[in-house]
Amino acid sequence: MPVVNRIADYSEEMKTWRRHLHQIPELGLDTVKTAAYVAEMLETFGVDEIHSGIAQNGIVAIINGQGEGSTIGLRADMDALPITEVRDLEYKSTVPGKMHACGHDGHTTMLLGAAKYLAETRNFKGRVALLFQPAEEIIGGAQIMVEEGVMERFDIAEVYALHNSPGLPVGHFLTTPGALMAAVDTFTINIKGRGGHGAMPHETRDPVMAACGMAQAIQTIVSRNHHATEDLVISVTQIHTGTVDNVIPETAYVNGTIRTFNPEVQKMVMARFDEIVKGCAVAYGVEAELDYEVGYPATINDAGKAGFATEVAREIAGAANVEGEADREMGAEDFSYMLQARPGAYLFIGQGDTAGLHHPEYDFNDEVAPIGASFFARLVEKAQPLA
Repeated sequence: MPVVNRIADYSEEMKTWRRHLHQIPELGLDTVKTAAYVAEMLETFGVDEIHSGIAQNGIVAIINGQGEGSTIGLRADMDALPITEVRDLEYKSTVPGKMHACGHDGHTTMLLGAAKYLAETRNFKGRVALLFQPAEEIIGGAQIMVEEGVMERFDIAEVYALHNSPGLPVGHFLTTPGALMAAVDTFTINIKGRGGHGAMPHETRDPVMAACGMAQAIQTIVSRNHHATEDLVISVTQIHTGTVDNVIPETAYVNGTIRTFNPEVQKMVMARFDEIVKGCAVAYGVEAELDYEVGYPATINDAGKAGFATEVAREIAGAANVEGEADREMGAEDFSYMLQARPGAYLFIGQGDTAGLHHPEYDFNDEVAPIGASFFARLVEKAQPLA
């Protein structure tokens, strides 16, 4: 793999950084130890500025190049997941119930590797803004950073990020111009009926049947209310009700996720949810309250920046190992907020044949780190060349 030679020299160091981060997983905005370690490493690299406390525990570090030029942003997420690690690794999580099951320890390491190289060589014009972000998995740390003005404060002109991809061969890259990942919304329906004896259902208002009816009716939104060429996923993922076999319960709870790309489709789904919940409540004689939460927007790459990033990836990985017009997918990512604020691109980098993301056996593949760091470094050097 033609990684940058100097970054290849960092391979063992990067493995040490990553495995340290793997042992100290933190959730959401509460990435105190992770951010402190990142800041410590950045200081040793000799970056020019370190700004902490952004989005509570986020960091923006600045590296100045040689001569005037614009500022390019590179982002890595730092937070972990509330999952118990099951593999007995020598560097396994030391925090019960928390682990880096999505590879954010690896993403942070890749950006640290690029930071060390760029601070040492400075073979570019303008500046680099390194965005170490908390709370990608929940809350939306990227949105908070954008709302706190990082793009304007640091005069960022364009922004890029990487995410590891299990199942994709090590070092391969995938991206596409335009929409790459979906918008994600969440729905919750709280149903209140009238409970009673299971032998006397005529005296009740059964929330179980209402929950089942709503779940089935919700699926008709995909099959009957939207055009087949528009991507849409609606998944009912939770139905909770009842405690014993001979009692019809008082309440039921239905929950799930919605994935869209087109804002008009999203509006249609919201309207149909309201109609279905109200209609089913009347039909089953229960009360029902719908909480429809709009989440991360679709991740939409700037076509020109995605094309440029694809060229850089091909330089690192070889043309045969880069797909620049990949199929979009229904996962979601809060980097979408940064792409709404500035043009840029989001890419996937191959993790190899490993456990999947958010799986208790997952572990970031350390072979990937120098490749991702090389991509970030060459992206800067090609975007803002000295000559």
